[in-house]
Amino acid sequence: MAYRDLVRGWHEGILAMDKGDWDSALKIFSNIEEPSSRIYFNIGCVHLLTGNPEGALQAFDKTVTKDNHLAVGFFQRGFVHLQLAMYEEALYDCSMALTHLRNNPFIDYKQLGLRHMLCAWEVLYNTAAVQCRLGLWQEARRTLEEAVRQRPEGRPTSLDAALERVQNHLLLEPIHVPRGEFFRPRKEEVEQLDSKDFLGKPKVISSVIPNDEYIGFEPLRPQRQGFYEPSVNAVRDHDSGYYRVVTHYYPEDSEEMAVKGSTIIFVLNKGADGWATAICDGQKLRIPTSHLEPVHAPKADKWKVSNGIPLPPVKVPPNRPHLQEMDQQQPEALPIVMMAVWQCFALQDLLREKTLLQMMLIRKQTRSCRLSDSKEFIVISGEEELGKMWQQVTDGRLTLWCQGTDACSDRPVLYRMVAHHGYTAQRPEDLEFNEGDTLDILSEVNEEWLEGHCNGNFGIFPKCFAAQASIGAALP
Repeated sequence: MAYRDLVRGWHEGILAMDKGDWDSALKIFSNIEEPSSRIYFNIGCVHLLTGNPEGALQAFDKTVTKDNHLAVGFFQRGFVHLQLAMYEEALYDCSMALTHLRNNPFIDYKQLGLRHMLCAWEVLYNTAAVQCRLGLWQEARRTLEEAVRQRPEGRPTSLDAALERVQNHLLLEPIHVPRGEFFRPRKEEVEQLDSKDFLGKPKVISSVIPNDEYIGFEPLRPQRQGFYEPSVNAVRDHDSGYYRVVTHYYPEDSEEMAVKGSTIIFVLNKGADGWATAICDGQKLRIPTSHLEPVHAPKADKWKVSNGIPLPPVKVPPNRPHLQEMDQQQPEALPIVMMAVWQCFALQDLLREKTLLQMMLIRKQTRSCRLSDSKEFIVISGEEELGKMWQQVTDGRLTLWCQGTDACSDRPVLYRMVAHHGYTAQRPEDLEFNEGDTLDILSEVNEEWLEGHCNGNFGIFPKCFAAQASIGAALP
């Protein structure tokens, strides 16, 4: 039997005894499998209270059998033996109780659950009571004199009166554990019988969902990137849903969140004052309803990935590389030239040369260039063509799209990569490729973009769309 069940039955039996329901107490104690010595002691006490000394004797026999060092068990059994006129057995029990006191003046059983202190003088008193019934008056007198010497100081006892009775050859009435004192289970063990909810019930303190009174627990829902998706069971207003911000919204309070135009937000409710409460980028805000137009719920495109290859960090490419602007405090600084698309090499470090033509000659390549707003390529072969290009400087910036006759013949390939995802060119300078294509890496533009060559084309592409080739595919 589990100790938890034993304590439960023990406690229920004690509750019945406290109510004086002796039959229920005996029934509960009898249903406990393998009762302990203390429970048998309680059963014997119940039989004594109901006037059944034979039943009490059987219970106390099992008590001292279970724990043959329990002095109070021998003390109670000696009392029952005396009631049943079994004087020799009673004298033996008193002797055993005194032995298990181990020369101590008393034993306090409070820690074991019995609110009683068994004293040595009590055991000697009962011994004298048995000796009186056996006609051993001199032995009874000496036993009582020993009891008087061991009685605690300052506590009144009836030993003096008992000694006088023995001298007059009058019998002594034995004493026993007071009525209503039983072995009780520990309070801490009783309190742990019932399971406790240490966490308690959750309470909604603050929620972005109006009238949210849900107090249960909900598993984590996968969140789509870029927009808010409420729970299916969330309490919604009839005007709630996805809306597009038509124009930029800049709140008067600088601490509030500004929202750019074309942003998709989720509106929780619309008020009669012309303002809507919405969720944008995980934050709650208020925005005029005049800035909103309803849209369908956004759907995230799923990437087709095979062979367990991970997805790129996001669907949209990372921020594109850009040339650092020259210091505005230098009015005579040369205009910034960006050459991209097929070659994508920046001439920022070469601007301090006298002319663009000198740089071209150093490269030993014949190149043709076009302006960003033109589709016609012009071969730059001298100062005249260079001057025409230089006249197109706008706001201190000149953007040229350059193409060489043999664009990559003399540029070293740093390493090769394999495209794990197809990339569609977003701008003219981008390198377009399909999944599985091999890419020759010509330069590392920054931590997120690379310049490469694939299928006869040159350009830049996001680094996250490809992975470095294995050793077997390395350069010879």
